[in-house]
Amino acid sequence: MERSRRRPVRRWGAVAVASASALAVALPATAAQAASGPSGISAQGAFLLDSGKNKALWSKAADTRRQMASTTKIMTAVTVLDTKGVNLDRKVTIKQSYRDYVVRTGASTADLRTGDQMTVRQLLYALMLPSGCDAAYALADTFGTGSTEAARTASFIGKMNQKAASLGLKNTRYDSFDGISQRGDNYTTPRDLAALARHAMANTTFGTVVKSASTRQKAQNVNRLYTWYNTNKLLGSYKGAVGIKTGTGTAAGPCLVFAAERGKRTVVGVILNDATNRYPDATKMLDWAFDTKTKVTLRTLPPSAQKD
Repeated sequence: MERSRRRPVRRWGAVAVASASALAVALPATAAQAASGPSGISAQGAFLLDSGKNKALWSKAADTRRQMASTTKIMTAVTVLDTKGVNLDRKVTIKQSYRDYVVRTGASTADLRTGDQMTVRQLLYALMLPSGCDAAYALADTFGTGSTEAARTASFIGKMNQKAASLGLKNTRYDSFDGISQRGDNYTTPRDLAALARHAMANTTFGTVVKSASTRQKAQNVNRLYTWYNTNKLLGSYKGAVGIKTGTGTAAGPCLVFAAERGKRTVVGVILNDATNRYPDATKMLDWAFDTKTKVTLRTLPPSAQKD
């Protein structure tokens, strides 16, 4: 999330790299579906992808560039996990500057405490579940290069853009490691974001993290237990939901990247700037893709959970 007032404590598998330009639109299974698509989708941009076949099922303004808020953190995680020889058990010491950053920007946070040591794996949970911008800062500072924090974080953002280019995401650009864009130069398209999500979900560590409704993680050097709740309310609410990431920002509006499995089939969806209906719209899109009708009661987050 780009802004939040709540502040609680709290191996790669076979990778199928999809070029966004290679996602040729395929006709849905039935003529009726082909004629209509999911109805009443209010999002300004949307995309549905059959992940296994790597075929687009339906889209709305698929190639229009929009800001993406904290869905940016999907690429933050991918950039870390795609690092050659990455050690997920590497310990990272939390700096006061990470905490100062979320206070200064009013950002969503995992409330990481200064001096605590967390593993890279734990920081991925802190990044993706409560949408911790402090965790994003820690990862960018750790995996970037340079003699200062500013240089290292800028280097990491450069790596995010290099990864986007290598995946063929021609309409995607990052100017931040967490989605808090200072210049408005942090954008993507529904098609690009679906391709990135498919790539990310091929990583077993990423998939395990984003399907977790909550987690408890203990600091490595002190007796402190963090409890983090996943801001994605589809988890535990929609049958077969397995991720992926929420995002909300002033310019971006409410966003959602989601995925669900039914049988051997996995569908990935993207919603960008959906003022009030991102979860109902995601449900409609998935039901249309799976040719089913699902009654959904959204999971209720505890009052201490982050909102994104």
